Amino acid sequence: MLKDAIAPPADRAQDQAKALIRLVGAQVRAVRKGAGFSRRELSERSGVSVRYLAQLEAGDGNISIGLLQQIATALDVPIEELICETTAQSAELAHVASLYDRADAATRARALQVLDPSLERKSKAQRICLLGLRGAGKSTLGALLASDLGMAFIELNKRIETRIGVPVGEIIALYGEDGYRQIEADTLGEIVAEHDRIVLAVAGGIVSSPDSFARVLRDFHTVWVKAQPAEHMDRVRAQGDLRPMAGNPQAMEQLRQILKARETHYARATYHLDTSGQTIQTSRAELNELLRAHDFATPSAN
Repeated sequence: MLKDAIAPPADRAQDQAKALIRLVGAQVRAVRKGAGFSRRELSERSGVSVRYLAQLEAGDGNISIGLLQQIATALDVPIEELICETTAQSAELAHVASLYDRADAATRARALQVLDPSLERKSKAQRICLLGLRGAGKSTLGALLASDLGMAFIELNKRIETRIGVPVGEIIALYGEDGYRQIEADTLGEIVAEHDRIVLAVAGGIVSSPDSFARVLRDFHTVWVKAQPAEHMDRVRAQGDLRPMAGNPQAMEQLRQILKARETHYARATYHLDTSGQTIQTSRAELNELLRAHDFATPSAN
């Protein structure tokens, strides 16, 4: 301390400069490791040589502002973060923030649910959404559940058809898949804005729209209504729709493939209800029981 006090101004400035160089080197190294980059990867991203990066991280490189900005850009952090001392925790937080910024909507929603469970209760209110393939029983069970809980029941596709004035098939033909998905997202947003207590049934393909599916997971208590592939097909045919099997001997195998491709998405639902081999009334009672834990109105099913 005494030595510092009596050292000439030029020597003190030189010592401070060296300390800053060491700090910058340590910060670059910490942020690089936090981002999971090797020196070679950072070199390729920034245009700064591996050798110079090694010198810099060792506290021996007197880097220019221009090169430091290139490194900051490659690490996706503000340049200030590389010249200010931070703790290991703050470096980790910066890395998490960077990952969050780059994540899609579904991943962001899932991260927020994990990190702050209280947000789930606020955002979901008493909205329930039934997910799953066609033929699982979403429409039938949704209407019964809504009646039991004294809520409105909406089928998203029917709401879309009413809003646009033509069947879903024609909407897709007119606007294309992307156009339909935008209409789906807009309609879903309207439903959330209008209702805090509702039972909603959505088409099985909603998982193909990351933004809409993320909103469903964020703003609804979700139930995956599932059944065996053969039961899905039999129920659709029992409704009088023979199209799935007409002239298509591979229909059952295609159904299995669709289910397999979507299972990971459906499995993210809060609850899973298997209706295989069950009567409607049994499934209805099981569904009500699943939802008791979230303080929904006492069911009146008998």
